[in-house]
Amino acid sequence: MGNFNWKEEAEKQWNEMAQSWHSKSREMWETGSRKDILPFFQSQISVGSKVADLGCGDGFASVKLASLGYNVTGADVSEEMLQKAKTRSGKLVEWVQSDISNLPFDNNSFDGLLAINSLEWTENPLLVLKEIHRILKKRGYACIGLLGPTAMPRNNSYSRLYGEKVICNTMMPWELDRLASENGFTKIDEIGVYKKGTDHFPVDSLPLNLKQSLSFMWVFMLQKNE
Repeated sequence: MGNFNWKEEAEKQWNEMAQSWHSKSREMWETGSRKDILPFFQSQISVGSKVADLGCGDGFASVKLASLGYNVTGADVSEEMLQKAKTRSGKLVEWVQSDISNLPFDNNSFDGLLAINSLEWTENPLLVLKEIHRILKKRGYACIGLLGPTAMPRNNSYSRLYGEKVICNTMMPWELDRLASENGFTKIDEIGVYKKGTDHFPVDSLPLNLKQSLSFMWVFMLQKNE
């Protein structure tokens, strides 16, 4: 791909996907794979808190959190996604176009944040984790969702095996767990999301590593140590 610029390529591809994403986002958050995330978020982060939604896409979750009483800022690399978000929200949410590995926010400025399926779509997830640590207040919470091993969107990173540059940076749940613990976070809680094929399987009885291995998505609640 010549001189590959991740930010430019990511913005281009997400701009192209904005309409299709927008058409299915409500279903994902209300009845689909993301339906348990906002209740999980609310379990630790109090209504009225100042929160960020990193990789907010078309803003469905941001607007939902704002309607629940949170003070919300949504950030995304895609201008097209943010345009969709703005038409949805009115003035409920502040929107910022930004690569989430280099955010235009002050240190210690948010009580909590949401980052769902966004770290693995960055050039360097560790930089994003460090930015999350920087912008959170002491003891602030980060609710981070990561595509699990059984998630079909992981196919977006397959062509890297042929030496192609891609915008999907595949990472396993146990890798993020370790990365977070080594970079200033404590895991408070976690939940798994599974495909329908596991309905008959006693997932809850499995050890953690096998639960994560079967997951479509794994969602962490992390707390900044200091």
